[in-house]
Amino acid sequence: MITFLRGTLIESWPQRLVIDVHGVGYEVIVPLFSGDAFSRTGVEVTVLTHLHIREQEHTLYGFGNADERDLFRLLIDRVSGVGPKVAMSILSGMSAADFKGAVVAGDIAAIASIKGLGKKTAERIVLELKDKVGVAEAWEVQSRGAEIAPEQSARNDAVLALISLGYKQADAQKAINKVAETEPPGTSVDGLLRAALRQLQ
Repeated sequence: MITFLRGTLIESWPQRLVIDVHGVGYEVIVPLFSGDAFSRTGVEVTVLTHLHIREQEHTLYGFGNADERDLFRLLIDRVSGVGPKVAMSILSGMSAADFKGAVVAGDIAAIASIKGLGKKTAERIVLELKDKVGVAEAWEVQSRGAEIAPEQSARNDAVLALISLGYKQADAQKAINKVAETEPPGTSVDGLLRAALRQLQ
């Protein structure tokens, strides 16, 4: 799995980058909402990536931050009928924060207005994501601008990370809750994640 690339940005096109990493050129598909993050060629950039493998095709999808990548993985892994292309359309149609807010509010019209989607797909996305324990709740707190306790925030992020790695929601929640009882207060997301992965193996 290629989790990130760090190198010189050689080409920057809408939704496509070419990055030179020690003489090897990687083509990376990125959402339109990347904005100015990857607009200047000739400079060093770091792109978080997800490698998607299909039969004879290997495609690298790139993101400016972990929030975008986690949302991309959540969509393709946990929403039926949503693949990488649709997930990238979502991230190109609105920011991750706006999308989460739309899911929490049940704003199907806003999601359906994204190019490449439709009302039925939007309804399925809202229904299936709201059904994920711990996901919609965390997003709802964020959308209200409320403060989440650091420990709870770390647990939420760790659960979402496990989901993005392919674990079932119930198993992820159970593992994180269990390790949180034994790990010292203030344990980072990475610490919780590593402990949970050891338990899940």
